[in-house]
This record gives sequence, structure tokens and C-alpha cells, in this order.
Amino acid sequence: MSLTDTETALLTLIRETPLATPEELARRLGSTRAAVNVHVSNLVKKGALLGRGYVLPPETGPGRVVVVGGANVDVKARTLAAAVPGTSNPGVTAQAPGGVARNVAENLARLGVPTSLISVVGRDALGDWLLRESGAAGVDVRGVLREGSVATGTYTAVLDASGELLVAVAAMAAVDALTPVALHDRRGTLRGAAWVVADGNLPEPTLAHLLTMAAEATVPVVFEPVSVPKAARLRPALAAGLVPHTVTPNVPELAVLVGHDVPDDPASIRAAAQELLALGVSLVWVRRGPHGSVLCSPEGTHDLPALPATVRDVTGAGDAMLAAFLAARLTGADAATAARHGHAAAAITIESDHAVSPALTPAAIAARLSGAVSSEL
Repeated sequence: MSLTDTETALLTLIRETPLATPEELARRLGSTRAAVNVHVSNLVKKGALLGRGYVLPPETGPGRVVVVGGANVDVKARTLAAAVPGTSNPGVTAQAPGGVARNVAENLARLGVPTSLISVVGRDALGDWLLRESGAAGVDVRGVLREGSVATGTYTAVLDASGELLVAVAAMAAVDALTPVALHDRRGTLRGAAWVVADGNLPEPTLAHLLTMAAEATVPVVFEPVSVPKAARLRPALAAGLVPHTVTPNVPELAVLVGHDVPDDPASIRAAAQELLALGVSLVWVRRGPHGSVLCSPEGTHDLPALPATVRDVTGAGDAMLAAFLAARLTGADAATAARHGHAAAAITIESDHAVSPALTPAAIAARLSGAVSSEL
């Protein structure tokens, strides 16, 4: 079905400025918001748009990853000396793009993987800045919902002088606006994806709907728990038989997923992972920080060491691990090899002051892995 001249002009504007509001589009077309809404409806009917939110048909082929979850602004405060509780500490602060899903997406983009982000930000200055920065890093942000009734999320972290996290406050209520209906409107973004990443910031009903849609599209899902409280959001889905392909918890998050304490030792971790495998999970990758990780599948387990690194800031290490893991999987690497790529990405990231290291590239990962092998010889 052909497009009218006005529909063609509107589609061109949407491609050029996918974050524009209906009012902005109407102004640039010399029309009204009501007329723009009618034209958008016609574009959806004709297949030129995939639904509300101006979701365009995917332009990339196999190998694309869709990341769904939190996008926020990180505010990091770091003490200049050993932290003293209960009083003011001299330090420095910095603002940067953040959010687990957004960080994973940017890391993937830096590793050359076509990546789409589905999240929520407010119609505020922080939201404008966050989308601008993410888009400039190579992330397709056309699936991000702009919601006027919420403020763009923030994550405020306090680090000690060595870069270790002391406490953090996540104000992520904006993600609650990503309802099953809003996610369904973005279902076209899943079309042709090789992987979907879901983070634990998603509300339980939205996570369940995402797992359902991904299963219908035969796209494997990785669930990243984000935190101990948010890990529990997967449990109702597991009980309903909605099972992700891969889960990537740390040990406390693993304990939440299986519903009982799990000591931080390889044997106990393997036993708990078997409980998730019995539910249909294909791969359980448990992160142990400086102790490395344990990778479990029905084919066997691998105990993987962390790579040496000089810690500056641990923020974002897990996000980089997951992104490098998926990037390697997309090149045909087996899970254990891909996990080693993840450890290399984590080492690069914790040596940076940034949650997403500007130094993260496929060449940097290869060099770090090569150095690790050389040190073992």
C-alpha cells in the first residue's frame, strides 16, 4: 500500500528525529497534533510504523540484541580517603548515563553489536540528555518510551577511595511505566532479534509478558537480576513456566531465585544452579566478584577465574561482562569462551572511572585475554 505525500514527509521526520513529540512533528509539518495522530495511525496500518511510540521496522539483520529495562542517570560520589560513617566526607561527584539495561546496550554497541533499547525516561532535561548520549554511543533508542508523568530515573552511588561501593540509592520508578501494553506496542522491535536481555528493573507483569513474546518469537532471553530484591521478580514467571534461556545472578541473587541460602563456594553454587536448570533454564552464570564465576549448563560446569585488574570503580562491571558474553556468543563462541570474554570486559571496566569504559573494544578484550593466557604459561 503506497504512502501519501504527507505520510512520506511524516515518516521522514520520524526517521530523522525519532524522539520528537507529536507537537514537534505537527509544527515541522505545518499541521496539527490531531492530524499527525491520524497520519501515524495510517502509517501503522500500512506497516511503515510498528505501533505507537514511533517504532520503526528494524533495519538490521540477524545478530541484533534488544535490551529491555532500566535507563537512568548515574550520580557517583567518591570519597578521597577512607570513608567515615555518620559524617561528611571530602570527595568528588560525577554524572553519567546509567541503568543496567542502558549500560548493557551501550557496551554491546561499543563491541560492534547492533543494539536496540526499550526503556522509559521522563519528558525532562535528564531524559533528553540520556537519550542523546545513548544514541551518540550507537544505541538505537527509538523504542524508549517518553512518559510525561514520571521523572527520569537516577542511581546515586557512594564509593570509597578504592572504588568499592558503600551504598547506593536507585530511584527507578519510571520503569513502572513500561507496562505490558506499552511493551506490546514495541513488539516489532523484537522481530529478527538474536537475543533479548531483560533486567530486574522490569515490573513482574511486564517481565512475564516479555518472556511470553520472546518465546512466541523464538528469541532467547537473558535475565539479569540487577539486585537481591529485584531478583525475586523472576520467581512468579518461573512458577508459571516462563523460563529465560540464561540467568546471570551473583550468589545472593541466586539464593533469591532458588528460595534458600546459598553459601559462596563452587559446590553449593553448582547445586543451586541445578535447581534452575531443572526448571528449564539452559544456562546459569553466577558471578563471584574477585573469585571469578561459575558457569552451569546441562552439559557441565566451569569454574572461571577473574582476570587481574587494578580497581578504580566496580560500577558497571557486571553489565560489561554480560555484553561481552553476548557479543562473543554472536560470533559463534561457546558459553565458556564467551564467559571468559566477559571477565576480560569486567577487568577493563573496573580499571576505568566510567560505568561503561571508553576503552572497551573487541581488540581490548582480545589483548586482555591474550595477556591472561601468557601469564599462565
